[in-house]
Amino acid sequence: MKAWQIVSDGGIAALSLNEVAERRPGPGEIAVRMHANSINYRDYLTITDPVSRRLPYPRVPNSDGAGEVTALGDGVSGLKVGDRVASCFFQRWTDGQCSAEAMASALGGPIEGVLSEQAILRAEGVVPVPAHLSLTEAATLPCAALTAWNAIVETGRTKAGDWVLLLGTGGVSTFALQFARMMGARTIVTSSSDDKLEKAKALGATVTVNYRKHPAWEDAVLEATGGRGVDLAVEVTGALNLPKTINATRIAGTIALIGAMHGGAIDPAQFMRRSIRIQGIYVGSRRMFLDMCRAIEAHSLKPVIDTAFRFAEAREAFRHMESQSHLGKIVIEI
Repeated sequence: MKAWQIVSDGGIAALSLNEVAERRPGPGEIAVRMHANSINYRDYLTITDPVSRRLPYPRVPNSDGAGEVTALGDGVSGLKVGDRVASCFFQRWTDGQCSAEAMASALGGPIEGVLSEQAILRAEGVVPVPAHLSLTEAATLPCAALTAWNAIVETGRTKAGDWVLLLGTGGVSTFALQFARMMGARTIVTSSSDDKLEKAKALGATVTVNYRKHPAWEDAVLEATGGRGVDLAVEVTGALNLPKTINATRIAGTIALIGAMHGGAIDPAQFMRRSIRIQGIYVGSRRMFLDMCRAIEAHSLKPVIDTAFRFAEAREAFRHMESQSHLGKIVIEI
């Protein structure tokens, strides 16, 4: 079978499409014929900076894939050949709090990823695909969608009428917009692109703010919320932006901290004095994934796909991610 592999620290250009041996699933494992992947900023960083992540070479990248079960290992129950499944980002986080064991089971990093024609996954490391979704659509769910679900539902406890701040229009923010609307919340979306903000409005954003045209964008957030601030902020940029996000969040509100694209210093007193809770989020458990899929199916929600690339065009897909010109998910069809 063919698989894309990280073979050096040469970045996207050095990503290599190689012939690799197929293997049979072992006890508790399944073989999945992959039909599609989606890519995340984390996957891009893994390819462009494998050294700091101490990745062994070669390493198949990507955590997010969907396909059909082709073989079952010993002891597997509840699955059959032909089932449509999506991979779990963490192969060993079924429920409860995250753990060191779960962290060591992240696909496309500590263990082999799914950018290949076949993947061997744990039987408890997949979930059934919602019936109304194609496998290409289902491939968008494991990381960005589940991270957004964790932020909006598990951490944010979002309810009808709440204000939710979404910074940017990437995969996590776009799913968060869809889930917030599902819960009846009002949303404020920021971006430097008027075109992306128009698309966010079409998806149901209540208020949009171009942060390049309005550098003090937190003032616009406060104005929209009558000076109170948002109930939940989904922060995807990091410490450099965090002081403004704190100012835009209401007293005793919540910040779901997802991204760390930019470093910086933060004064703890700023959020302590406002009783703001800052919760770090790193995707979610299989139980959360199953809950999310039930909600997606009940509401017939469809992921927003920006561009679909062919398997042979994986490098181009990552370059599109690098350009940051997308809204929604970038997928690779296998």
